[in-house]
Amino acid sequence: MRTPHTAAVTAVAALAVTVLGTAPASADVGDGQVVVLHAAGSFDPSGTGGAWTYDPALVPAGARARVVSVSVAPAERTRTRLSVRGLLPDRAYGAHLHVSPCGALPAASGPHYQQVPDPAVPSVDPAYANPVNEVWLDLHTDARGRAVVRASNPWSYREVPASLVLHAQHTHTEPGRAGTAGARLACIDLR
Repeated sequence: MRTPHTAAVTAVAALAVTVLGTAPASADVGDGQVVVLHAAGSFDPSGTGGAWTYDPALVPAGARARVVSVSVAPAERTRTRLSVRGLLPDRAYGAHLHVSPCGALPAASGPHYQQVPDPAVPSVDPAYANPVNEVWLDLHTDARGRAVVRASNPWSYREVPASLVLHAQHTHTEPGRAGTAGARLACIDLR
C-alpha cells in the first residue's frame, strides 16, 4: 500500500522528470530521500552524449533509449522504466543497471548493480544474480524495433548505479549462468 508520504515523494520525482526532462540525482523530500536517474540518447560508436553502441549490427547507430529510475527511501521502493526504438525488429535483448559509467570498451561499465553484492565476481549465483536483487529490464522489440519494459524492486538504492547496458540475450537464471545475458551490445550513462 502506498502511504501519502511515498505517493508525494514519487509524484515529486515524476514531476521533475516530466517538467525538466532530467532531475537531480537525489533530493530530500520531507523525511525521505528520492533518487532519480534519467538518461535519453542516441547510440553511437563514439559514445557521443554518453550512449555507446559496441555492435552496430545489433544496436544500430541512431537507435534511441530512455531510462528513468526512481528510488524512494524510507518506502524501500525502486521503479525503473526503459524504452527503446530503432533496434532490430522482433528481437530479444537483455538489459541491466551497472555500477560504473560507460566507456569505449564494453567492460568499462563494470558488473551489474546488486542491492546485496555477491562476494564472488563474476556473480552467477542465483541467490545474488536475480531480478529481485538486480534491476533486470529484458525486452523483446516489436516489428518496428521498439519496446517498453519496467522493473519494480522492493528496496531503495544503497549506491547509485551509473549506466544501463543492453545485452545480446535475455538474462539466464540457472546456477552457474545466472545474471549472464551474452555480449554487451550498448551502454547509456545515467545522469
